[in-house]
Amino acid sequence: MKITLAQLSAMVGGSLEGPPEKEVSGLKGIEEAGPQDVAFLANPRYAKALPSCRAGVVLVSRDQKTPEGLAVIRVDDPYLAYAKALTAATQKPYQPGGVHPRAHVDESAGLGEGVTVHALAYVGPRARLGDRVVLHPGAHVGEGAEVGDDSVLHANVTLYHGCKIGKRCIIHGGSVIGADGYGFVPEGEGYFKIPQIGIVQIDDDVEIGALCTVDRAATGRTWIKSGVKTDNMVHVAHNCVIGENTLLVAQVGISGSTKVGRHVILGGQVGVAGHIEIGDNVQAAGGTGIIKSVPAGDIIGGVPAMPHKLWLRTSGLVKRLPELLERLRSLEKRLGRDSLEVKDK
Repeated sequence: MKITLAQLSAMVGGSLEGPPEKEVSGLKGIEEAGPQDVAFLANPRYAKALPSCRAGVVLVSRDQKTPEGLAVIRVDDPYLAYAKALTAATQKPYQPGGVHPRAHVDESAGLGEGVTVHALAYVGPRARLGDRVVLHPGAHVGEGAEVGDDSVLHANVTLYHGCKIGKRCIIHGGSVIGADGYGFVPEGEGYFKIPQIGIVQIDDDVEIGALCTVDRAATGRTWIKSGVKTDNMVHVAHNCVIGENTLLVAQVGISGSTKVGRHVILGGQVGVAGHIEIGDNVQAAGGTGIIKSVPAGDIIGGVPAMPHKLWLRTSGLVKRLPELLERLRSLEKRLGRDSLEVKDK
């Protein structure tokens, strides 16, 4: 879309330094942008590209030094401003598609206004879809399950019976919400399955990545609170509680009955033991193994988890271990000879 610099500045809450009537119509990287494009500078290391930048306007931080003659819009967070501009440029008005003839919607299911149910999607008995819900091909909404207003289930998402998804949620392709929790008790040489009779509850404004799994509770609920965002291939086990606005990066695995606080960030491949608590605002580096509860605000890394700075120091020592071992052996030999010489005297 075409937009003037004055309109763009107002949209992102910025301060314009440049011609307000000038129009731009594209968004590109700072090195590729041309006179009709918007670019952004979020990482200071790319500031060296500003003198040669050809963009129509650049979104920069409030205190960023810029070359004379370059149009800029100063904002608090250039990356956030870019995201908002991109959203405005690409968002299309919702057009409801109705129920496709090749979809299956049970007679007892309840459908809100303006829903879109694509071919081969399934809506089971007594299930409920809110207004403007979109089910892509192959999506499965089980018996008694609920999907809130403006939520989207992408291709081949499975929402098991009785589970609940809130408003404005996005569940990406292949994810499974509400499969049985991993519950077995030894019986002789085998295992007896423990019935998993709870549900999964996902609150509003949650986004679940592709190929994720959130298990139903043994009893009660597995609870994903509002604003949580997961990357792809994340697993949340039965009876976990994930606090508001927490980020779970790719391949995070959280064992059963663990409680994760608000605004937590778990990096890629973090593993979390069961029946522990992770406090608000904790940050864990990728690959961290969390085996015990973590106080609010801690920044951790390593296996097992330790304070992040200590983990960085420890990791740096690992590659020096062969050298340190040789030095230790050399020192032992020298001490051994010195001891013999002392005895001889």
